[in-house]
Parts: sequence; C-alpha cells; structure tokens
Amino acid sequence: MAKKKSKKEEMTFEEKLWETAEQLRGKVEVPTYKYIALGLMFLKFISERYNARRAEIEEETKNPKDEKYSKTQKDRDYWLKQKDLYTTDGVFFLKKGDRWNDLVKELSIEENLPIKIDDMLIEIEKDNPPLANVLPKVFASSNIPNDNLKNLIEEFDKIKIDKEDEISKDSFGRIYEFFMKKFSKTELSKGGEFFTPESIVKLLVEILEPYNGIIYDPTCGSGGMFVQSYKFLQAHKKELEKKKKKTGLSVYGVESQTGIWRICKMNLSIRGIESKKIQNDDCLVGHPYATLKANRIMANPPFNHREWGYDKLIDDKRFKKFGLPSYSKPGGNYAFMEHMIYHMDDEDGRMGLVLANGSLSASGQEAKIRENIVRADLVDCIVALPRKLFYTVQIPACLWFLTVPANKKNGPRNREGETLFIDARNISTPVERSLNEFSKEQIKHISDRYRSFVGQEDVPKYKDELGFCKKVTIKDIEKEKFILNPGRYVGSEDVEDDDEPFEDKMKRLTSEYAELSKESVRLDKEIRKNLKEIGFEI
Repeated sequence: MAKKKSKKEEMTFEEKLWETAEQLRGKVEVPTYKYIALGLMFLKFISERYNARRAEIEEETKNPKDEKYSKTQKDRDYWLKQKDLYTTDGVFFLKKGDRWNDLVKELSIEENLPIKIDDMLIEIEKDNPPLANVLPKVFASSNIPNDNLKNLIEEFDKIKIDKEDEISKDSFGRIYEFFMKKFSKTELSKGGEFFTPESIVKLLVEILEPYNGIIYDPTCGSGGMFVQSYKFLQAHKKELEKKKKKTGLSVYGVESQTGIWRICKMNLSIRGIESKKIQNDDCLVGHPYATLKANRIMANPPFNHREWGYDKLIDDKRFKKFGLPSYSKPGGNYAFMEHMIYHMDDEDGRMGLVLANGSLSASGQEAKIRENIVRADLVDCIVALPRKLFYTVQIPACLWFLTVPANKKNGPRNREGETLFIDARNISTPVERSLNEFSKEQIKHISDRYRSFVGQEDVPKYKDELGFCKKVTIKDIEKEKFILNPGRYVGSEDVEDDDEPFEDKMKRLTSEYAELSKESVRLDKEIRKNLKEIGFEI
C-alpha cells in the first residue's frame, strides 16, 4: 500500500513559497512583508534574465561571423559589460555584486542582509532608469530578522527557470500572481483595489477583445487587466493574423498608491510588458493623460469612493457633457465612469468597468447622469455579478460595458439604440466557503452571449433567454426610468434583491452612518462659521 502523502508534500511549489513568506507575518509590519517577498522574487527574475542574455552574448563573441567576435577574454569582457546589448532586448543590466547569485553567496557570511539588499536595489535603479523609484528598498527599515530573510532567499533560490524565454516569464508570472492573490486576501484590500479576481478580469477581457491599439486602466492596481489583455492577444494571435487583423497593444495606466504602483511595474516587467506609461498619480485629480484616447479602457475603481476630488473638479471638462457627480458615495462611481468615457477613442472606443450595484439605480444627480449616458447610446451591455467574487467585500457588483456609437454602428451588425442585459447572479463556481469565481465554461457562456448580440459569425444567432439575457432599446430603458438592474429586463424577478448578507449590510450601513454623522458635524461647523462672518452668529 502506497504511503499517504503528508499535507506538506501535497503542497504546490507556489504554496511552499507562500508558507515561507508567511513566516514574516508578526515579525514584519503588514504590508511591508508583501514588498519584501515580491521584491526578492523580482530580483531573482531579472537576474535569471540577465544571466540568460549574458550567456547569449558570450556565445556571440565566440562566433567568427559575429561583429562581437573576440579572440581574448579581455575583449570578450568588454562586450559583456555593454548595457545596450541587454536593455535593447528588454533585459535589465546588473553589474557584478547586484545579481541574485551574489546575494546567495553571502548568505553564510552576511550579517547585514537587509542593508545589503537595499544597497543592491539602489544600484540596480541607478543602472536602469526605467526602474527609478520602483524597487522596494524597505529591507533595512523593516527590521526583518536575518534568519527569516535567509530562509526566504533560500526558498526563492529553488525556483528553476526553463531556458525558453516565454516559459520563464510564465513561470515567474504565475508565482507572482499567486502571491498577489494571497496578499490581497490577507490584507483585506477594500473593493478589490489591489488585485481584481482573475475570473472577473477574464470576463472583461473576453468581452472587450483587446488585440490592437491602446489599453488604458485609470486605477490599474497590480496590472491584472494588462496581463490578461496580453494573454488574450497571444491566445488569438494566429487566428487574427489569418483574418489579416492588425495586432499590437500599448498600455497606459494610473495607480495612486505608490506601493501598489511599484508592484504593478514589477509585475509587468516580469511578463515582458512595457511599463513606461504606468504613472503613480490620481487619475481624476492628477489626470496625467489628459489628451489620451484609448481603444479599450477597463478598470475596477474603488467602490462607492467618496474622496474622488469633487471640490477640485467642479469645472472639469470631463463632466460637462453628462453632468457633475455628487459629493456622495455614488458620485465616485460616476466620476470614474465619466473619466473613462472621456478617454474613449471616438471611432473604436469600448470600455468595461466593475462597479457596486448601486450605480445601476442611484438617485439624485447620478440618476440624471445615467439617463444622459443612456440617451447618448453608450450603454452596450450590463452584467449583474454573483455574490462572493471578491476576497474582502460582499457588496453586490456589476459590470458596465460602454461603446461609442460609431463602433456600435460599424460592428458586425448595426446595434445602434440597443443594450444587452445579462443576469449572471446565479452563475458561479464555489472555490472556498466564502469565495466564488467564474469557471472557464461560465466565462465563455456569458461572453458568447454578448458576441451573439454583437453579431459575430463564430457563435449562434442571438436569442433572448428568460431569466438570463434580454436585448432592449433605449425606449425600453426609459420606461424603467433609466434604472439598469438586469433583473428588471430579463424577467428573473420582479423585485431587485441586493443579495447582501445581513451581517455585511449592517456593518456597511453602520460605517456609512458614522461617516455621514461626521460629515454632518463638519457641515454644521462650516455653516455656523459662514453665518458668523456675515453677522448672524448662532
């Protein structure tokens, strides 16, 4: 009888690495240990890429037919030190002393490992301008114990790299993504801001089909939208080339949190995706790409974000066409939406964003903005999502897909004045007690229904399906007072249920009440102050 494997033996390589990284919890402040683990992994990756390119250059110097052919080791060393031979191939240059192997060699003698690693990262940034201010130089300030750091380095040193370049990127990318997912769950990142669940990103990408032009994510987090877009392109490249479709993507992104921006830059570098256009800024107030027009825009902005910059953006041109969102929580949802609409390419622009369900039926100023957006024939598809897709919040969410009228008119079929509603609340696969996801088949089921609505030839002809999907006109939406909950249209139920668990709802409502109370006190003080200034003191 075969001996039963222990739980540790059954763990995947990623899980074993994670278990080692988890030993830092309690010894290093959260979220610092996230930057330590991801920073070390990045150093390992760029060192492997450097070593592979260095070996190639060395072989070239031994080839009499190559311009770099060298008869002496001295001449050979000259070529090996030329930065351009590395950077032109997308490889970061690492001088002696700044490579992973140099770090491993010092494990037995180095007593100041954290300082040593910070110094290495500083030197790497100096030698590689694209990495300026990107690498996490937090090792010394973290007060991480030497023994724990050594253990982590020894585990990461076990990562084996295939000689094939693309496979090595995929291996590191997979491990990096695994770690980001784990950190997102551990840190309880609000609203999925740090790491959007992969199945949601896949659904967004499958519907938007980014294979050519500019992709923009104004709240890009760790860069998952970009990574998945490139995966989509690679998966369909041969098929697109057969159809003589132009392919090639350029990414633009904005991330306001400096630490997450650094992770995004490292994540994209590991995948071989150019990250020069990823800015550390606020997309609304800072607005770093004010003139950008993008073919595809996708985002998972913070849910119900109140501090979106209302006071600073009252006269901003992005809100002139459809209306200025309010200072309240729903206002943040529409501020991000209008920002994205503003940046859509006039002929080919399409966008998808994840929002709280409240955006579909918000009242007040947001209701008027929503009506204006619908009347402008921008709303292409609305998808109601199932519960428990996010790691940390149970607020019901939805997907908005907006398309410029020119794209609607010139697609596989003219769908001007039409909107597709999909109720996917009952479509999901449980992966943990409190977590669901879309399976590959479920993503295809939903995205194929959209493709059939658009009129693509490779899917069955579109038909409404009671309780699941319905094609409607702007007049139909007007009859429902421009409320966009899919259940109203597909016939799944007469009354919309937000599906939010009682405990979660009470926590959320209590928190909102506390915020509103604080705001009430602030406004009261401001009113009293203003009255006093004009001679009417209370």
